[in-house]
Amino acid sequence: MKAFSGTTGLILNEPLLWERGLKGRCAFSFPEDDVDSSPLDPELASGGPDFPDLSEVDVVRHYTRLSQWNFGVDTGMYPLGSCTMKYNPKINEKMAGLKGLAGAHPLLAGYLSQGALKMMFELEGLLTEITGMDAATLQPAAGAHGELTGMLVIHAYHQSRGSVRTKIIVPDTAHGTNPASAALCGYQPVSVASSEQGILSPEAIAAVMDEDTAGIMVTNPNTLGLFEENIRQIAGIVHEKGGQVYCDGANMNAVMGIVSMGAMGVDVLHLNLHKTFSTPHGCGGPGSGPVCVREHLARFLPVPRVIEKNGVYALSEDCPESIGKLHAFYGNFGVMVKAYSYIRTMGADGLKKASQFAVLNANYIKERLKGVFHLPYDRPCMHECVFSDKIQSAGKITTLDMAKRLMDYGFHPPTIYFPLVVHGALMIEPTETESMENIDLFIEALKSIAREAEENPELLRQAPHKPKVTRLDEVAAARKPQLAG
Repeated sequence: MKAFSGTTGLILNEPLLWERGLKGRCAFSFPEDDVDSSPLDPELASGGPDFPDLSEVDVVRHYTRLSQWNFGVDTGMYPLGSCTMKYNPKINEKMAGLKGLAGAHPLLAGYLSQGALKMMFELEGLLTEITGMDAATLQPAAGAHGELTGMLVIHAYHQSRGSVRTKIIVPDTAHGTNPASAALCGYQPVSVASSEQGILSPEAIAAVMDEDTAGIMVTNPNTLGLFEENIRQIAGIVHEKGGQVYCDGANMNAVMGIVSMGAMGVDVLHLNLHKTFSTPHGCGGPGSGPVCVREHLARFLPVPRVIEKNGVYALSEDCPESIGKLHAFYGNFGVMVKAYSYIRTMGADGLKKASQFAVLNANYIKERLKGVFHLPYDRPCMHECVFSDKIQSAGKITTLDMAKRLMDYGFHPPTIYFPLVVHGALMIEPTETESMENIDLFIEALKSIAREAEENPELLRQAPHKPKVTRLDEVAAARKPQLAG
């Protein structure tokens, strides 16, 4: 495969449904009435919503055309750094769609839900085994929800000991939602800068860790795609002062089957099933952010807990020190099924290989593009690598210009301008599911863009040229948003 996939193609326009509709059209044939008609209250019958009248073909073509404007991981490479947008095997979708699982009602009695409860119980066990932790909850519905849960657990732990803590350490290489999650629990985030190597130094943590600090929120691997090599020493410093170590596990895709978070000194860990364990990601949900803890924190996990006694599974609320419920039901159950299917399909060896290939692919990109783009931290990375626009900015070409131009080549742009510790960051995560052919094509596209930045910079400043929508006026969109249809 030598040709780039970007093309103008057959791109159809799509008017608003109110422009397409015509009075009297109907997309659905209603069955004959089998009850007597009764007039509505005039007040209720007037002033209803202005729904357009559409035929079936109008509706089908409308949504089909809109779907063709979208780009997803099933369409092509989606190299978002820090997001692990990898291909999701469709066998997992099939398992989640099984009638007995997809049709289960949340209010079913326990004796009618043994299969679902057993799956949840076993998934908790698998996640604790993979991470080296002792107990888990599946309740959090997203990664940030898991962060909040972890902070609530740490808060409950200190409260149970009669200890009042007011601060939490948050490194500059942590994920952006970490400070907010800590603040929601009443903690004041204390920022700590990473070292010249892009990782935390024990000295920096020792300088801020005291008896008023509840612990540390560390992301490992961090948002620079680097492994926090000093994590065990840092955990020792935090534990010595009575603090707890929270790890943002959104980047677990780099270390599955290789690193034991428990052995590193981590007390609380959240996971993103919609990242690491290959379930669909995006569009606001549904996601899943389970939280794993060490044994001394298990009693604080949210209720209801899934328990097993003599081969019978049940939801139990007999946990007096629990932080309580996070939401009414396990409404993200389908995501759990997909993650369970993925783990059982891959097995221990498969999960380890997935991480190894993810790290290999990222380092391959890093080495192939080194020199083409500025590499702020020239050392082996984990699952993602971070470049900057320092070389191209000399010609007044920005990271945004290059990301927009990449769309013309048929690739979704990587994450840009994050992490904040790298000016003009270009953050790339290929994941383990991309072939070498796709990665090589992606690399050649970026090399071509770097050449264009020197030879024809105006081409980049006006990019993209081929997609349905070209360069948007982002300033005007922020200041004068058009919210009406």
